[in-house]
Formats: sequence, C-alpha cells, structure tokens
Amino acid sequence: MQNFTEEIKNEITSTTVKSRQSKNAILSAFIRTSGSIISKNGCFGFEIVTENEKTAEYFTSLLEEEYGLHTIVSSANLDLMNGKDKLAFECANEISEKFLIETGIVGEDSDGKYLIFNIDEKLIVDEQSKLDYIKGAFLGGGSCTLPDEGAFSRTGYHFEIVFSNKLVANDFCELLCGFEILAKLVARKDKVVVYAKSQAVISDILDAIGCRKSLGKLNKVVEIKEKQNNDNRVNNCSVSNIDKTVTASVNQVRAIEIISQTIGLQSLDKPLFDVAECRLADKNASMQELADRLKISKSCLNHRMRKINEIALSLVD
Repeated sequence: MQNFTEEIKNEITSTTVKSRQSKNAILSAFIRTSGSIISKNGCFGFEIVTENEKTAEYFTSLLEEEYGLHTIVSSANLDLMNGKDKLAFECANEISEKFLIETGIVGEDSDGKYLIFNIDEKLIVDEQSKLDYIKGAFLGGGSCTLPDEGAFSRTGYHFEIVFSNKLVANDFCELLCGFEILAKLVARKDKVVVYAKSQAVISDILDAIGCRKSLGKLNKVVEIKEKQNNDNRVNNCSVSNIDKTVTASVNQVRAIEIISQTIGLQSLDKPLFDVAECRLADKNASMQELADRLKISKSCLNHRMRKINEIALSLVD
C-alpha cells in the first residue's frame, strides 16, 4: 500500500514536463535534494539516490532522452527503516559536466569550473519553472505525512524537504514565499530541512504544484479529523455536564440527610419538604426533571435547594 509521500511523487511524475527550462529546473532541484556532486577523470558528475522506482525511472528516462546522459546503478541497498531498496545512480563524464552547468549546479569562468551553492536564478525565470523546481525538490528529498484516521492519532500533518546545504534551503524558502507559502527551516545533523506542520500550508503547496488527487485525499482527512474533533468536544461537554449533575445531586442528598437526621424533614415548610422528598425519591434526576415533576420553574427549584443547603450548613456549624 502506498504511503502519502509516494502518492504525491507518483502524481508529480505522471505529468509531462514540456520545456527545456522546466526540465532544467526539476532536474537541478532533484539533484540538490537526492544527490551529490562527484568528480571522475577530471570531470564533474553526479550521483542520485532514490527509493521510489517510478521516480528513478522518470529521471533516468528524462536524463537519457533530453540530455543524452546514461546513468549506471552504482549501488542498491535495503533500507531497514522501511524495507525498501535505495537505488544509487551515477554519471560522470564530459556530457554530465555540461548538464550540471546548464542546470545551475556547476559554474564556469576564466578560472575554471566551480560549484554553485545557491539556486541559480537562470533556472527559475517564470512561475512555471519555479513550480517545477518545487516538484523536483520534493521528488528528491520530500516527504509528507497525514494524521491517522483513528480518533486518537499520534501523528499530525507534516511536510518536509531535505537539502544538503543552507544556502539552497534559504533560497527555496524565498521561492515558496513568492507563492505566499510560509515554511520553516531547521538544521538536522548535516542536512537542512524546510518543513511545514500546518494543514493549510501543505494544502497550498499541493495546490500550487497541481497534485489534485493528493489534495483531495488531504481534504478528506481534514474533514474526518474535524468531525472527530467536533464529536469529541460534544462528548466532553456531555461528560462534563453529567459530572456536574452527579456532583450537585450528591451534595443535595447529603444536605437533606443532615436535616433528616437532626431536626427531621417534617420541620421544613411544605415547599422545601416537597423538594427534599422528590430529590430522595430520585437521586439521579436532573434539576429540570425534578422541576417538571414538582410543576415549578427550574430557577424556583434552585432557590429552594439553596435554602435546604443553608439549613443543613447551619445545623453542621
């Protein structure tokens, strides 16, 4: 069974990336989050790691068809945490170096080639390429979890993308801000994580990158959780009212018994005697039920109960 992260990634990879600009953006972000830069035979290359087979197929096909890059599987290790294979692909040659320059990961000047640690502005020149960069980043280092559908779920809403350096992560937060999406940033060991725990923010992200099916699932979970929360509030309110009713009844019965055991209930005037007798006849009845039986208002009953309580207190002092 797919988890929510896989559903989002599969939905992203099911769409066609048309322009070269968009392909550069999505591939650059993917390498920034899932890979590392390597050097072999004097050429810059890259290694990418993923555990999602559809994502691996998506990128290896894109690299081959669009850029003529042939990757080789450098390792395949079982991730003991989730029981899935982590596939590592590698590519390092003159073509890969040109590709890294085009995708804004490697720069070149009169002094030679160098690594770029920010998001290259030439990659995100318009709204579409910015959205494609977000997609690529999620495919490479993203995850998203939803609360369990049980009423007492321990999990919450959580969206995150892991980056290898803070400069790119900061730029990515600014990119999200351009879509009025506010995410937070935190260091985690040697990585930097951009994350959001708000259902509304996660909803905005999924909507922005066009993941309609995933957004629909999120909205369904939100609806279920809101109903559960409302039911819990109603239940808690009912329990609270029951507790108050029981406590009030116990105190009233105790006061009546004090009077009965000292001066006797017959010492009470008829209105108070009737109330005391009615309460002893049904110790679990609510005040409204007692008032209805006595054919008086609830406020009148409360007044008479207060008088009974005052008499009981005077006898105890």
